[in-house]
Amino acid sequence: MKIEQFNDDVKRFIQEHVADEVTTLALQAKRYPHLPISEIVAQIKARQKAKTKLPEWFANDSIIFPLQLSVEQGSSESTALFKAQLISGSSLLDLTGGMGVDIAYMSRRVQQAYYLEQQPELATLTKHNLQLLGRENVQCFSGNSIEWLQQQAPTTQFSWIYLDPHRRDDTGNKVVLLQDCEPNILAIHDFLLTHTNNILLKASPMLDIDLATRSLGNVQQVWVIAVENEVKEILFHLTKTVNTNPTIKAVNLLRTGEEQSISFKKSEEEYIPQQLSKPLRYLYEPNAAILKSGAFKMLCHQLSLYKLAAHSHLYTSETLLADFPGRSFEIVQLCKLDKKEISKVIQGNKANITVRNFPMTVKQIREKLKLQEGGNQYLFATTDMDNQKIVILCKKVTLD
Repeated sequence: MKIEQFNDDVKRFIQEHVADEVTTLALQAKRYPHLPISEIVAQIKARQKAKTKLPEWFANDSIIFPLQLSVEQGSSESTALFKAQLISGSSLLDLTGGMGVDIAYMSRRVQQAYYLEQQPELATLTKHNLQLLGRENVQCFSGNSIEWLQQQAPTTQFSWIYLDPHRRDDTGNKVVLLQDCEPNILAIHDFLLTHTNNILLKASPMLDIDLATRSLGNVQQVWVIAVENEVKEILFHLTKTVNTNPTIKAVNLLRTGEEQSISFKKSEEEYIPQQLSKPLRYLYEPNAAILKSGAFKMLCHQLSLYKLAAHSHLYTSETLLADFPGRSFEIVQLCKLDKKEISKVIQGNKANITVRNFPMTVKQIREKLKLQEGGNQYLFATTDMDNQKIVILCKKVTLD
């Protein structure tokens, strides 16, 4: 929606119908001939998504949201606030501004921020929104960011340069590899480092961290960011110093505002000996950020736990680790994958099933055991330290 369309009547209609079913509203367009209903429906749909993703933006009735793709691809408020903790200094340059969520929060940490966006309409809309949010220290520009840097700021030094490369190809399909994104950081990062000592790169949660670290060559730190146990993004801190062994930090942001985190170096993970054990009293499943980061043996080392097997990524202990960064369970019984045996211990014919290092899918196990999804019982199908296929019946640990 264009700024000039967003008049008092449109704003009032959005406020009155923000919780309505958007499909129904779209079908009722003829009832409101004086209003641009298709654009309004898009605004309501974006606001409904922003209610949890961007609560500050949702709370401001004058914010105008861009196209749905920009809202979907933009950072959440929680991840943007996390990134803001990582930077400081006099200036920040955002080369891939988008709808401006990241710079809205990162700009609080610097004296002056610069926003660049190739699409003029999106840049205009973001400038409007940033002013509404009180981000007065952000200057907005539209155009090719590399050309702008070469022509408008050829000798300028920035405390930080931030970029979140576009991860869609020419046909709209998602891409993951750094060289397939736009801009290609592998092609420009040497040039960017003539303008800064610090680059913060946001990448796809599907990216191979080891491959990216080797390709970039000068990564000092990596953050794997999950929100409520779903990996959302991977961040890389690049400097002018060559480094093949960066610190990796797995962070899970919780709804409560707390953070579950663990830090390690890849070299430490490689050389720590395996700590294996048969299932003890408690079973643990790490959060998604830890699993993505690869801190498998390090988790044992730092938290005094044992793995069930080298490739199972489930952990166990005799005494409860109350603050484990993931899900915790008390083991009830070990079983074989046998319908008759498991039916004796499952109540109500329901169970939550998880597979780790097991030759069957959850769907296949559910069909074999004739179990419905849900209930208070948990089945973990996995492989133990003796390479035996086992099923572990558990109940979830709830802490007071």
